[in-house]
Amino acid sequence: MLRSAVFNLVMWLSVFVYAPIALLTFPLPFRWRYRVIAHWARFHVWFLKILCRLDYRVEGREHLPDGPAILLAKHQSAWETLAFQVIFPPLVWVLKRELMWIPLFGWVLSLLRPIAIDRGSGRKAVEQVINQGRRRLQSGLWVVIFPEGTRMAPGCRRRYGISGAVLASRTGYPVVPVAHNAGTYWPRRGFTKRPGTIRVVIGPVIPSRGKSAEEIRRQTEDWIENKMLELERSN
Repeated sequence: MLRSAVFNLVMWLSVFVYAPIALLTFPLPFRWRYRVIAHWARFHVWFLKILCRLDYRVEGREHLPDGPAILLAKHQSAWETLAFQVIFPPLVWVLKRELMWIPLFGWVLSLLRPIAIDRGSGRKAVEQVINQGRRRLQSGLWVVIFPEGTRMAPGCRRRYGISGAVLASRTGYPVVPVAHNAGTYWPRRGFTKRPGTIRVVIGPVIPSRGKSAEEIRRQTEDWIENKMLELERSN
């Protein structure tokens, strides 16, 4: 509890220290800006290992394609929003637009060119993901989408959304499915960070050319959820 309390305190206080520095990067090219801002996430992934003894290992790096891709991943905690910036090439997030309104944190987040959607706008949000996602991919960035739309506790699931699969079907960029068990160690609404090693498993690329969005969605969901069963049995 004490280690977790110290980690949380440092994480939130660091926003007030680092955010003003990060905001000064706005005139820089995106790649430079991203590198500076991502150091905040990199520090906290390292600090989590040192203080809370919570480490991670990545399996399946050989599946990563050479070019940009659409990363569809399980969402269980705040951990993956930090660690994915360390594990994967430069990326942008599809996220709810309300996050952009948070003082300092949201302002810095806006510098990372996220696709900020109104989750209640239905088809309009899907079209926004397609149009903006296409531009991000064409500029060489990865697009990260949590297809369940919210954090899910270990052992729980909900039907996968279609926007990531539609983006893949419309653009032809490949899908990289990712499963992990971060929620076992950093619960979605929990305070305590448990020591241990989070497993992040990168699945084989799912080609999108010539496939319907529903076919891509189904393949992604099947692979991730089957892998999640394996990860949960091993805990």
